[in-house]
Amino acid sequence: MSEPKVATAVPLPADAPPSPPLPLLCAEGLTKSYVAGRRRLDILRGVNLAVAEGESLAITGMSGAGKSTLLHVLGGLDRPDAGRVLFAGSDLATLREGERSRLRAREIGFVFQAYHLLPEMTILENVVLAGLNVPGAWMRNARLHERAEHLLSTVGLSARMTHRPNELSGGEQQRAAIARALMNHPRLLLADEPTGNLDSTTGAGVLECLFDLRRQEGLTLVMVTHNDNVAARCDRHLWMRDGIISDAPSP
Repeated sequence: MSEPKVATAVPLPADAPPSPPLPLLCAEGLTKSYVAGRRRLDILRGVNLAVAEGESLAITGMSGAGKSTLLHVLGGLDRPDAGRVLFAGSDLATLREGERSRLRAREIGFVFQAYHLLPEMTILENVVLAGLNVPGAWMRNARLHERAEHLLSTVGLSARMTHRPNELSGGEQQRAAIARALMNHPRLLLADEPTGNLDSTTGAGVLECLFDLRRQEGLTLVMVTHNDNVAARCDRHLWMRDGIISDAPSP
């Protein structure tokens, strides 16, 4: 009686291509709805999305398409009704609130259309404040100020650090908001209509600032916008309509 054959592993050839890296950000079957009076509003309707590390992605769509809601869910600011968001392999839904807050502070930067700078603080204080969200930051106070000053100089605000937000133009406030978003060396930057409140000339300057810093910092960028010209600056462009993501615009 012959002995049974034993399976042996077959080594991969030396020139075999490496396995593709896992995406930094992945959304699977996201749904989200809100109740307004007696109406149920379905905002996200089964969104699937993968974003590679270092990629810049634009998502365009009309107002009300669900773009901002999607960005909030991707960044862990809001929870989906169904589906999940994976960041660097971690399921955000399985993290405790404190863990999710720490992940946001360290790994994800947000740029909002409305700036959201604290009016009682100087621009420098607004940017430093973002760094204080990371545990143990008080021990690195001098380095936090150096980082904030460097970022504000990079976005052209070295002469405005001691000014308060109401003393700055809209474009200057948005550049300060970009500096704040990058304070903790995030891997992912989420930008919600970053030029939506700005005129075309000022908006173009803010975009140059945003994309220059993205390259310098090696960031992954997901930006939602209604402007196709802004979207064209990104590596990839997706479209959103009625809570659904598509690779092509609607006819």
